[in-house]
Amino acid sequence: MQNGSHRKNIYSYVILSGKMEKIKVCIQKMQGNEDIPLPQYMTDQAAGMDIFAAVVEDEIILPGQRKKVATGIAIALPEGYEAQIRPRSGLALKNGITLLNSPGTIDADYRGEIGLIVINHGEEPFIVKRGMRLAQMVIQKVFRADWIETSELNNTSRGSGGFGHT
Repeated sequence: MQNGSHRKNIYSYVILSGKMEKIKVCIQKMQGNEDIPLPQYMTDQAAGMDIFAAVVEDEIILPGQRKKVATGIAIALPEGYEAQIRPRSGLALKNGITLLNSPGTIDADYRGEIGLIVINHGEEPFIVKRGMRLAQMVIQKVFRADWIETSELNNTSRGSGGFGHT
């Protein structure tokens, strides 16, 4: 695409400007979550946007326990894109809090509320509060594979070495 060109889609389009590619994505706040902030980049060059917990009341996650936590948002990505849901490193380091199924994938055709599968690997109960920054969302371009079956693969210096080979 040339600078300033648009990919037409009823929901979104991509604009190339400078170094950062931008994409417009429709987002919907679920009813009763008007107070929850939209996902936000916390620095100018951040790859991930923080997303927020939309719990009705404080949720306690005990050590070793996992819970699904609502975000209060649904999105409409254009075809050819996904949203990856990832843990926040600060919560992992300080509290042992992370996400299962990480990174989680939000497909372009999913229109339901985004949920977070939060697990407490820490030693203390963890309290999820309404509006807490709990995870990150990264928007990525997706490529689909066309498989070409072959009887032989090209050789590399690594070959079939895996799991600690390098």
